[in-house]
Amino acid sequence: MKKAHIFIMAIIAVAIAIITSTAGDASVYVSFKEARERAADGNLTKVHVVGRLPRDGQKNIMGLEYNPTLDPNYFAFTLVDTNRIAQRVVYFNPQPQDFDKSEQVVITGAMRNNVFVADKILLKCPSKYVENEVKGATASVN
Repeated sequence: MKKAHIFIMAIIAVAIAIITSTAGDASVYVSFKEARERAADGNLTKVHVVGRLPRDGQKNIMGLEYNPTLDPNYFAFTLVDTNRIAQRVVYFNPQPQDFDKSEQVVITGAMRNNVFVADKILLKCPSKYVENEVKGATASVN
């Protein structure tokens, strides 16, 4: 065999190894219902859930539990997924900055004992620009 053939086969083997190792870390987007079903079946792979924070009439987040003086690495809240199913979420890290300003939340983790244990929290914060400000901010040419 030529050295070029051996080199190409080695590159292909490395590429296959990389693909198979990263495929195990991939997670899917599911609802809380599917996350519960996966946990009931014994499937504890990580999943993504997209949802919104329930708010009261004054736009305050309901169900928020965080006391940094008692335990700075325990943060719990309620999240309502896209199917309008509310679920208690526990995050064993400090509360993310600007959590109360977020419009949408994406959590990564798995269900454990009727509680979703999150490993990561991604926040979608409100738009930097308000529609009225964008319309009024047109450039003028002199």
